[in-house]
Amino acid sequence: MFVLETDRLFLRHYKEEDIPSLHCILSDSETMKYYPSPFSYEKTNNWVKNNQKRYKEDGYGLWAICLKENEELIGDCGLIKQVVDGKIEVEIGYHINKIYWSKGYATEAAKACKEYGFYKIGLDKLISIIDPRNIPSSRVAEKIGFTKEKQVFIFNKNHYIYSCLRNRK
Repeated sequence: MFVLETDRLFLRHYKEEDIPSLHCILSDSETMKYYPSPFSYEKTNNWVKNNQKRYKEDGYGLWAICLKENEELIGDCGLIKQVVDGKIEVEIGYHINKIYWSKGYATEAAKACKEYGFYKIGLDKLISIIDPRNIPSSRVAEKIGFTKEKQVFIFNKNHYIYSCLRNRK
């Protein structure tokens, strides 16, 4: 089931068969540099199951990013509820296979998720939680119109909160 479609990508719900491909991404030490550690196979499996649960409970979660040209899974992007400073916020999160970095895929997928969050779901605000050293992720957030709002201590370390409000017409 496609959730979103862009010029070059489609985003869809995770399937059980996605776990090996996703594990290649989430187990890579360079890709997961700003996480506590790369994911084990079990953690990747739980990642998929947790997002499948989010689809049912929240109506959204992280979705598999696939190339239209060959349907290859190249990462994930989507919307996740997070608690920041005691308040529930909805984050746009993204991970891209490093062989596809610097091709605009994260920006393309994140922009589609932003539009989905604002205009399909009707959210008034979206955030991204980004390690201050993760310049490429900060650039993606800025390219889709997010600005640095504040720094918070979350996930056992300091992170920047980038945010964007829905335009009112």
